[in-house]
Amino acid sequence: MSAPRTQNPTPARTFAQRFSATRRGARLARLLAAHQLTEWGHPHGTEAHDVVVLVVAELAANAVLHGRVPGRDFALSLSHDDSRGVVRIEVTDTHPARPARLTSGTDEDGGRGLLLVDALAADWGVDDRLGPGKTVWADCALPRAGAPGC
Repeated sequence: MSAPRTQNPTPARTFAQRFSATRRGARLARLLAAHQLTEWGHPHGTEAHDVVVLVVAELAANAVLHGRVPGRDFALSLSHDDSRGVVRIEVTDTHPARPARLTSGTDEDGGRGLLLVDALAADWGVDDRLGPGKTVWADCALPRAGAPGC
């Protein structure tokens, strides 16, 4: 008789995927992040969902626009950490330049992405990675248990 199987009471709540460093890849990263958040119990229209999806969109767009190296992809990983009350977003690309938060004038089309990330995320930063490139990460707060909205 075989031993009974035991299941982990807290399933791993992570998502990781590589994407082409194109606009289509950035869009797919955003869409799959939105789907994953819904699977984790944060549906469209909740603050947690909308904030995380917006931060993913900004970081993925930066990876495609500023972190693109021909022939190289970018990676997205999401971690739902109940103990810390955050979703950790990590976007990794192979370009060596580190992102800079710019103060853009009202007439400029770009330069506000990291300002938006800074305003929405509880914390964010840039880490070196093994091999070329860097990982830009952001922690987005989740609602407290029992709080309305999420």
